[in-house]
Amino acid sequence: MAKKKTTAKKTKPKTPRKPISFKLSRQQQIILGSFLFFLGLALLFSFISYLFTWKADQSLLQTGTREDNASNWLSLVGARISHFFVYKGFGIPALTIAILTALTGVYYFFDYAKAALKKFWFWGILLMLWLAVFLGFFSNSNDILGGTVGYEINDFLQDYLGLTGAIIVMTFLAIIYLVLRLRLTPERVSTYFKEKKNALAGEFASDATPEPVIVDNSSTYEAQEILNGSTTGGDETAFAKAETETPPTTTSTFEQNVQNLQPTLTKKTPEVESSFEVTQAPEEEEVIPTPETVVEVEVEKPIEEEELTDNLSSKLVEDFGEFDPTLELAKFKFPPIDLLKDYTNGQGITINQEELEENKNRIVETLNNYKIGISNIKATVGPTVTLYEIVPEAGVRISKIKNLEDDIALSLSALGIRIIAPIPGRGTIGIEVPNKNPRIVSMRSAVASKKFQEAEMELPLTLGKTISNETFVVDLAKMPHLLMAGATGQGKSVGLNAILTSLLYKKHPAEVKFVLVDPKKVELTLFNKIERHYLAKLPDTEEAIITDNSKVINTLNSMCIEMDARYDLLKNAMCRNIKEYNAKFKARKLNPENGHKFLPYIVLVVDEFADLIMTSGKEVETPIARLAQLARAIGIHLIIATQRPSVNVITGIIKANFPARIAFRVTSKIDSRTILDTSGADQLIGRGDMLYTQGNDVVRIQCAFVDTPEVERIVEYIGNQKAYPDAHLLPEYVGEESGTSLDIDASDRDALFRDAAEVLVIAQQGSASLLQRKLKLGYNRAGRIIDQLEAAGVVGPFEGSKARQVLVPDMMALDQLLNNE
Repeated sequence: MAKKKTTAKKTKPKTPRKPISFKLSRQQQIILGSFLFFLGLALLFSFISYLFTWKADQSLLQTGTREDNASNWLSLVGARISHFFVYKGFGIPALTIAILTALTGVYYFFDYAKAALKKFWFWGILLMLWLAVFLGFFSNSNDILGGTVGYEINDFLQDYLGLTGAIIVMTFLAIIYLVLRLRLTPERVSTYFKEKKNALAGEFASDATPEPVIVDNSSTYEAQEILNGSTTGGDETAFAKAETETPPTTTSTFEQNVQNLQPTLTKKTPEVESSFEVTQAPEEEEVIPTPETVVEVEVEKPIEEEELTDNLSSKLVEDFGEFDPTLELAKFKFPPIDLLKDYTNGQGITINQEELEENKNRIVETLNNYKIGISNIKATVGPTVTLYEIVPEAGVRISKIKNLEDDIALSLSALGIRIIAPIPGRGTIGIEVPNKNPRIVSMRSAVASKKFQEAEMELPLTLGKTISNETFVVDLAKMPHLLMAGATGQGKSVGLNAILTSLLYKKHPAEVKFVLVDPKKVELTLFNKIERHYLAKLPDTEEAIITDNSKVINTLNSMCIEMDARYDLLKNAMCRNIKEYNAKFKARKLNPENGHKFLPYIVLVVDEFADLIMTSGKEVETPIARLAQLARAIGIHLIIATQRPSVNVITGIIKANFPARIAFRVTSKIDSRTILDTSGADQLIGRGDMLYTQGNDVVRIQCAFVDTPEVERIVEYIGNQKAYPDAHLLPEYVGEESGTSLDIDASDRDALFRDAAEVLVIAQQGSASLLQRKLKLGYNRAGRIIDQLEAAGVVGPFEGSKARQVLVPDMMALDQLLNNE
């Protein structure tokens, strides 16, 4: 038999369904809220009436028809529903279900926050169950106190635990509810009773205080005794001695109680003894005008027009809530930590006691050889370096120990011995010794640390771990710019990846944008996949990551334009910095029709700054310096890395505006001082070992390691999510070239125009200096001729420090070009 050919049916790929949205409109919330409220109200009436009519309606539950009249307030339907929830269910505590249903309706009707409803339902159901079981102690199988559920659970507990055990369990559950739900503790109860006791004592004390009094004497006297108490009649008297002068007729009123009177006053005249009477001050009489002087004036209340602009922002917030910049990508998910590799396999730092003891003995022996005694020594083990803190004996000069750096390194047979004399704030001298078996600090451990996860910073960065194995977290917004330098292969590019990874794990795409400059063309190109999420670029630019140095100038100048525009927005909004401005914009206090918008942070990352300085010089340094000086307040921050930390690359202007600096291993002390203004970077051991300073102390850190496959997984995870239509666009910048594109009349050309054109065509190099040498011209005249040659189409436009391109290949083409004009 011939086998029939089976043909596979071609199935069209199924398009993924759009996720169902359960968000209700305001109208739907009102309808749902009304329904739930009245449903809960009906259940409440039904349950309450069932408590009194359940025996009368018992016969109608199974066989009742519409002709039968049930005693329940909701008739037969109410009787059956109540029988299910109360008799077969939870008894009297079933009222909780009706109350929670009505409460849910109120929350939806008035559009209150729904988060509290989950807590109400959770604790309400638990309370209902507890009450049902508790009432089961007092009911039988036919009673409605705890219902069938409460009776059966109670009976189950007593069967296995007995009456005493059941009471203990129920008491323990009640304590859990009181503590977790009602926050009731013994301290709060005792405090409450103490306050009540003090309040009652205060009331009794206030009842015993005497009334205010007046004294009918204003002369100078000495009061010997004032009687206070609760006596009746005319017992409240005082005695004093008055002067011989006749007292004035006016009376002085004391506003304080008698207890506040001073027992001793100014003068004492024993010759004349007089007494005065202390009486209760009479109430001030009300002055009622005579009918002739009474004039009734009817005052009409002025009309106050309602101003719609009052609290307009608060009304907008009430109606729409605060502005959420992340709403366009509301479903954006941050990359999970599982995308990062754990190089430690979950193991912490292992302490090698033999190595510690050996190093300690060699340090002590070396110092003893130079007559330096040590009173105490302590070791702190880090991932790659161990810090030995020593306390020298009295009278030892610190400089003497610091000069023994090479001798200690020789005795320990270790590379990268660094002496800190003294350690700031500790009063000890530190000797940093590299471990024989250094451990890798994984980016996973740094990102997963509690210090980084709970960091309340604008732009948190986790750089790695310190010598004490503590995760080092700093805020880029407070640096406000970062300068990184170090020799080739010492970890700069890994450090940049760690910085970018930190921000990807903490900041939403709406909150931060990156401008990436990568002259190497291989280090930062991985981030192309998140172009429409996190990157910023110039308009009409194909790739967001800049690899051509000639485009860096336009980008930097564009960022200067963005900086000026942001400062104008801050000035109009009367804000001092981007944080205040964004908070004001979120509160809907700034009108978008006036040009206001949410401002994301912009982070400029340059992987090799020395190459830019070599090719473009001042054209790069000037906008970089301007951004570093001014851009802090408006949220533009710079991260610059270079492998050549020489003074012609890291100039004084750059150093003055980059207080935060990271130094990886360098080859000489001069380079270390260029970066950090101190030595130490030349003593590092490489492979991510670095020193960080922010203008004060120098901290040694082991940089967190993030490999290329890890970065690929992260950007792949982000790139596969919904993104913005395009990358964040910077303002357009038109380059201000030194040459001119204006047409120059042929009659205005220089007399040496033809000779200059021939010189450039022959040399195929368009530069003013060449004309100066060949034609013996001054700089200004040579520059004017170059402009004329550009207008004639002989040479191309200005290209920075590079020579202009000669557009005419030979002399024949030059003759043809000039003759056709």
